[in-house]
Amino acid sequence: DPLLGRHPLPSPQAFRASLERIGISPNLPVVIYDQSDGAMAAARAWFLMFLAGHTDLYVLDGGFDAWLSQGLPVQSGEVQVEPSNYPLEFALERVLTNASLKNAMILQVPAILVDARAPERFRGEVEPIDSKAGHIPGAINRPYTQNLENGLFKSAAQLAAEFDQLDSGGSGFIFSCGSGVTACHHALALAHAGRSNWQLYAPSWSGWIADDSNAVALGY
Repeated sequence: DPLLGRHPLPSPQAFRASLERIGISPNLPVVIYDQSDGAMAAARAWFLMFLAGHTDLYVLDGGFDAWLSQGLPVQSGEVQVEPSNYPLEFALERVLTNASLKNAMILQVPAILVDARAPERFRGEVEPIDSKAGHIPGAINRPYTQNLENGLFKSAAQLAAEFDQLDSGGSGFIFSCGSGVTACHHALALAHAGRSNWQLYAPSWSGWIADDSNAVALGY
């Protein structure tokens, strides 16, 4: 599987079937949320919908917790929906596989590889999930939590300034993390900032270390 990792991307056919089963059609406004700041699942779901070309697409800032904190209405129980029809093709030019990342590194493509994991995991001091600790050689660390302030996304202007400072030469970004989930938080933050100069390394760290020939870096 070229997108091998702990959380591989679904096939376009499988994702289409999921959208149709829950009644999402191409022109339907979609608001995605999770229990917290988007990193649990909402950013990843947003990324998949973005790949599918859905345009009327939003993420609830602060998630369900923020909704509850404002005393907004909730309901329980199942919601019955009519299945839909959703023809789609993933925009896979946004996605790098193991092979395409290695090729970019060989060709010295100037895009900045950004690891969204916590600093101690990036440095290789701890690794609670994967079989090897460290990071991909050449990567820099920007934890996804730096996109947030008090559990909410920073303003579009602030995020644009912070990412522009990382990429002063306009090379663009390749986002990675442990398994391709919190890396989507960076993609969402850039979209919020009005930027589109990014790709996602879908296999991320777990996919990288699956090949024992791949080098591992420690520290900063």
